[in-house]
Amino acid sequence: MALTVPSVMALTVPSVMALTVGHRLSGPGPADGTGHLLPGRTLRKSCAGHHEHPFVGWRTHRPPCRAAARPPWNGGMDTTGDTVPTTPRLGRYLIDPDRSSVSFTSSHVFGLLPVRGTFAIRGGTVDVAAPLSASQVHAEVAAAGLRTGNARRDAAVRSAKFLDTDRYPLITFTSGRVDDTTVSGTLTVCGVARPASLSIVRSEVCTDVFTVRATTRVDRTRFGVTAARGMAGRHLGLTVEVRCVRA
Repeated sequence: MALTVPSVMALTVPSVMALTVGHRLSGPGPADGTGHLLPGRTLRKSCAGHHEHPFVGWRTHRPPCRAAARPPWNGGMDTTGDTVPTTPRLGRYLIDPDRSSVSFTSSHVFGLLPVRGTFAIRGGTVDVAAPLSASQVHAEVAAAGLRTGNARRDAAVRSAKFLDTDRYPLITFTSGRVDDTTVSGTLTVCGVARPASLSIVRSEVCTDVFTVRATTRVDRTRFGVTAARGMAGRHLGLTVEVRCVRA
């Protein structure tokens, strides 16, 4: 069956897709320059541009063109190749008391009932140096800022029987050594200084701001807080989260 180019152009897509090997076209073709299609070729609908009309042409038998798949969504993250800092810039940072906290867990009634509470961080400084081990941390916690959700219990812990917050209003921590995973230093409670080590469990560094979460376990009796043994928990699990802003 002989077909002219105009008649081919007028064919509908289903009829074009049905043309098989052996059909001829007038004019030169891609097969051998004689207007014959070589065996193994069929007519197919070619892909058109976004605003163009599709046309019929010859090509090797293969599935129709498809638009490229969209890349998977990456959550809106910047993928321009910028390096995310892992350590803060050198210099002094101030602890933001409004965005920082100390939370603790303990127990009472001979360990049968859990107790959770928080202390208010009064402020502090972090001096980031090179090498990192030369960095220094100083933090102050308001002892009277204790909150457990039970006013009667809070008043008892603030009293001279436990923390004696009128006499010792501040709990302080001063670092002696800092590395990627640990901040070691001295914790002072009720005027008694003891070594303490905080394990860094998370850190986030942004431009001129960084946040650190660290944990430790404290034995209150080592600081002379020995009242209500057994009735009140001896150990406290502390979680410290501080937000530091470049000074």
